[in-house]
Amino acid sequence: MPAWYEGDHALSEIVIVGGGPAGMAAGVTAAGCGRQVTLLDDNPSVGGQIWRGGNSETSPWFEKLAQSGVAVQTGSRVISADAVKRRLLVERNAGVEELRYSKLILATGAGEFFIPFPGWTLPNVMGVGGLQALVKSGLWIAGKRIIVAGSGPLLLAVAAYLRKCGATVVLIAEQADARALGAFGLSLAAHPSKLWQAIGLNPFIRGMRYLSGCWIERANGLGKVERVVLRRGQKVWEEHCDYVANAYGFVSNTELADLMGCEIESAAVKVDKYQKSSLEDVYCAGETAGVGGVDTAVLEGQVAGYSTSGRFREADNLLGTLRRARSFAARLDVTFKPRNELRSLAGPETIVCRCEDVTLERLKCADSWRSAKLHERCGMGPCQGRICGPAVRFLFGWEPASIRQPVFPTKVANLIRVESGKVGR
Repeated sequence: MPAWYEGDHALSEIVIVGGGPAGMAAGVTAAGCGRQVTLLDDNPSVGGQIWRGGNSETSPWFEKLAQSGVAVQTGSRVISADAVKRRLLVERNAGVEELRYSKLILATGAGEFFIPFPGWTLPNVMGVGGLQALVKSGLWIAGKRIIVAGSGPLLLAVAAYLRKCGATVVLIAEQADARALGAFGLSLAAHPSKLWQAIGLNPFIRGMRYLSGCWIERANGLGKVERVVLRRGQKVWEEHCDYVANAYGFVSNTELADLMGCEIESAAVKVDKYQKSSLEDVYCAGETAGVGGVDTAVLEGQVAGYSTSGRFREADNLLGTLRRARSFAARLDVTFKPRNELRSLAGPETIVCRCEDVTLERLKCADSWRSAKLHERCGMGPCQGRICGPAVRFLFGWEPASIRQPVFPTKVANLIRVESGKVGR
């Protein structure tokens, strides 16, 4: 619990929402500056997607966090926020609590980006990181045939992990073309740590089929995925599989920041050099402020931790390293940008909004995100547009809008407690 209280409600000097690399680094840094810090995460343990189930062997930040004095509250999901009153509504197993803050750091991470194609809703078709998370949570895949497809370096890392878990990786299909990949490979010389990471993966992916300029056009099967149709240039063929791991990179989770009124730019929270958002005393770090990878996330977390502690000189000392990390992230964006051909994968009957079963044909009758929501219920389901929102942005150029509370589905009993004024009592 936070160290002190204001009236009936918990008060924390610095609250961090999100326990991934950025949130962990921010918490450790701010606590090291003598600040009282509360870190909230909705998962059973910290680490985020990239360090899920990790420990001090995975990253030294686990040990640093354990020794920092940060009040870590897992299983805690922020369902609403008020920037004027500086309060968060936090859902836990026992109910909902109001938590007040003096300064707030949003490190809510990113979600995978999916481009709809026929059959993408079949069971066992999953996100790349999603399948990895399930395996880490106990899904048995030994002996299973898996196709890893989409775009980005994560394809290689996940393929290596799945092979170590006993799976047969049939194919890695990367939509980026060979020329872009070659230029990216040469650029690694300017980033030695990334080069060594790539070299470290080599023993685990050696012998795997890796095809550039290749993507899934369709998934087929009775009751679950059994085979996929792939395209590479003019060649089209079929591969059998038990699972498909498919995603085209990541999109920033900006819902909470958007709800609070932070300025959003290029689908991420706009921040200054000290990670401060457009709102007073609200900072953002990691993928929330733009997808940049784990190294960038950790550096931004440290900058945010120093900045919220008033230690701007220490923050300044990190800015040069942060600029170099962001330059690498910019190279990733250019290399692995989804190609235009992927916009034509979905057919008229392909479902785009999975929550409400909204097809591409129905969406073509709309002229904006608002129109699609009002007339077709696109984005009105439990995920509130987290999956279909980025997809319609890619397909139609629409900008998803109108974030409302609660940010995540919650129990009616919790809403009643909020309205009755019994929260935190």
